[in-house]
Amino acid sequence: MVAQTGVLYVVATPIGNLEDITLRALRILREVNLIAAEDTRVTRKLLSHYDIHTPLTSLHEHSPPVKVEELVGRLLAGESIALVTDAGTPTLSDPGSALIRRAREMGVVVVCVPGASAVTAAMSLVGLPETRFIFDGFPPRKPKERRAYLQSLKSERRAVVWFEAPHRLTALLSDVLDVLGDRELFIARELTKQFEEARTAKISQWLAHFEQTPPRGEFTLILLPAEETQSPPPEDPLQVIRELIAQGMSEKDALKETARRTGVPRRTLYALWLERKRQGAGENISDISNEGGISR
Repeated sequence: MVAQTGVLYVVATPIGNLEDITLRALRILREVNLIAAEDTRVTRKLLSHYDIHTPLTSLHEHSPPVKVEELVGRLLAGESIALVTDAGTPTLSDPGSALIRRAREMGVVVVCVPGASAVTAAMSLVGLPETRFIFDGFPPRKPKERRAYLQSLKSERRAVVWFEAPHRLTALLSDVLDVLGDRELFIARELTKQFEEARTAKISQWLAHFEQTPPRGEFTLILLPAEETQSPPPEDPLQVIRELIAQGMSEKDALKETARRTGVPRRTLYALWLERKRQGAGENISDISNEGGISR
């Protein structure tokens, strides 16, 4: 008989306000054998608030591979573990994905316990008519790589969601302004916390604001889609010819002007014009039958 493994629970925790946690998450945090936390000091505050005394261990981006193997070993031995991050949903720009991958490789059941996320919270506040967006986590930190990344977004027509640290925020905004222009940007600061702020402004306005008020706190940014300049519908070349003739232009000159305006070759225009005549449109084309180098 094969021994049953434990379960790895991926548990979302509050992004600020400690009340933003589900009843299920609280139950799971109480019932598991161990909680693997990005920063045990942060998670301990949450557990203390809800009088939860489950043992804690750290699992962060600098944890050695042996730590993942240790946790998987405990799962294989039948223990259940809750994976949490400092705030929000684990593995969204947070550590923990290595543990999830390894657990799945070893046949451990992985269960999501959903909840707070700064991404969905910010998207719910921005008020876009369409909710299509991409989430790119933290933009590249090095200026050259960041600008190259922003160049790749020039043709992106969806909203782009970022996280950014306050000490890198103005550098990011300056590069966005240089590479993508003075776009509209939604910034949510300290979501669900006492000093929460969320509004949309031009990037140049944000830069001016942060010159007066240095950035502080946690930031979620949404680069709004660029306003697309809609091209006018293509002109109907036959309609253009008729209008020019009605204005007193000869058919030969009307064909020439229509070709210039629409980009349709004169030979093609003549064939269309002739076909319209044959269909009974009634236009007189006799004087352009072979003028100006047009072949029939």
